Amino acid sequence: MVEADTERFTVGVFQDAAWAQKGIDALKHAGIPAESISILMKDSPDAVAFIENALGAKAERVDLAGIGAALAHGSLVAALGAGELPTLGLSGTMRRVGFQAHDGRIFDVLTGRGGVLVAVQSEPRAADALAILFSYGGGNAAIGAWTGRV
Repeated sequence: MVEADTERFTVGVFQDAAWAQKGIDALKHAGIPAESISILMKDSPDAVAFIENALGAKAERVDLAGIGAALAHGSLVAALGAGELPTLGLSGTMRRVGFQAHDGRIFDVLTGRGGVLVAVQSEPRAADALAILFSYGGGNAAIGAWTGRV
């Protein structure tokens, strides 16, 4: 059984970097600090610049089962267990942050197709983050509400 973390994340996957940028800008405008935002996307020439511009921080390389090379920044990767992402991928690790296995598979497929996964670690602002992610095109946006129950 996978252990569940006690911190909740709100997650959505945008169809591309342009849509993700709009959503991230809206999150920041709503007062959600960049330190609370995580980005995960397939490795590409533009991915490094996108993450650095969006969050003001360097991206780290992460290997994901089913997706391959990806770039990420933020607390989501540590919460998922960076060492297990190459073997379990998103579908096998999203339970740690309150999502059911089928949610993880959806995030895995959408990110694998070139989507940009954006996560917000802020339980007090989870509903605000969810509304913003939905409003700006964050597909399958959800709050990891199953913490401690998986």
